[in-house]
Amino acid sequence: MFSYVWPIGLVVCSNIVYQICAKSVPDSASPFAALTITYLVGALCSAMMFYFSGPRSGLWNEFSKMNWAPYVLGLVIVGLEVGYIYAYKAGWSVSTAPMVQSAFLAVALVFVGFLLY
Repeated sequence: MFSYVWPIGLVVCSNIVYQICAKSVPDSASPFAALTITYLVGALCSAMMFYFSGPRSGLWNEFSKMNWAPYVLGLVIVGLEVGYIYAYKAGWSVSTAPMVQSAFLAVALVFVGFLLY
């Protein structure tokens, strides 16, 4: 049961902090400069967690196993991040922007799930 619940708890807790951070990016700062710092920290954390999570054949070898998905995911994440930052700069509140986005996303994923999966 724990292995089923903890990932959702991690997503919820991370999303709370994420929304606070996205809302806290200074209006005078470029969202893309902020995301550059974000992704450098994220890349460092990911590399460290890769090496601490157990024996692997090496990061470069793991890279060779990847398909198109991580590359597209990187592009999509930039869209998500900058979308939230600009939404907050435009005046959306932390209490409504994620809920509106989630409502539209849930409806869209019903169709995506039906058509693709």
